[in-house]
Amino acid sequence: MVSAAEQLAANINFSALAKAEELKKRIWFTMGALLVYRFGTYIPLPGIAPEVWEQIFRSQAGGILGSFDTISGGGIHRMAIFALGLMPLLSAAIIIQVLTIVSSTLKSLPKQGERGRRTIDAYTLYLTALLPIFQSYGIAIGLEGAGSVVSEPGWLFRISTVLTLTGGVMVLTWLAGQITARGLGNGVALILFAGIVVELPAGIAGTLELGRQGVLSSGNILALLAWTIALTALIVVVERARRRLLVHSQAGEVSNRWHLPFKLNSAGVMPAVFASLILSLPMAITIAIAPQWSGGPFRYGGPLFLLAQGKE
Repeated sequence: MVSAAEQLAANINFSALAKAEELKKRIWFTMGALLVYRFGTYIPLPGIAPEVWEQIFRSQAGGILGSFDTISGGGIHRMAIFALGLMPLLSAAIIIQVLTIVSSTLKSLPKQGERGRRTIDAYTLYLTALLPIFQSYGIAIGLEGAGSVVSEPGWLFRISTVLTLTGGVMVLTWLAGQITARGLGNGVALILFAGIVVELPAGIAGTLELGRQGVLSSGNILALLAWTIALTALIVVVERARRRLLVHSQAGEVSNRWHLPFKLNSAGVMPAVFASLILSLPMAITIAIAPQWSGGPFRYGGPLFLLAQGKE
């Protein structure tokens, strides 16, 4: 089955694209929105010492914290106003989908058409604004305990951190919606893709630097490259995999048979995102209620846990 992207590539006409003014406007708008997103990942939180946080980050960047930094486009590395990225939006969407299964009220909303869809979108937006409040408060507590990162710890810093990070999430949510409506579409995917792609050169340079220093041998680098290519190929195969179900219908003497394709990986990356949320919530609550327990059993469940390691 030929995808829409393959059909577009097969029928592409550069002379027609040159005359497509509407498409040009959408491309320029998308590029401008992504530049705004990138600019926001370089604005640090007020009240912190970026150089001190960078030292702490480098000592912990090899774990889950580094993975979250890649998704956020380097926002965690710089502890920027967009450090949380779009993870709260994705988590909120997954939570609403799960609640739709168990709640009869939410289950009836999709049957109401456009009105029900708008209601679900509103619930998702409210939850998107609620989740980063708890996450950012936990980050503020963790930063206060991470040595001399915060110049003036206290409630003023915590409130400003909550407002800044939560506001950053809401701005990114609005920006993703604008890209979807006025840009090239699917703003959430484009912002996540942009954040990951811009961090790839730094990751490649870091690997080559480790090879130059002798930490990684040439064989290890080649094996890592082969593993990356093989894993990417496997992801593409699984993502494009379809199961064709034979459908047989009978109308009088006329018999029709056709194949109905079902995507093998219909959930995509949503289970991984939801799992990261589940692992992050216990430690966020623990840090907020009892910061002295931050080195306990929940320590390696998410980026907030690694923030607390600065105490040691």
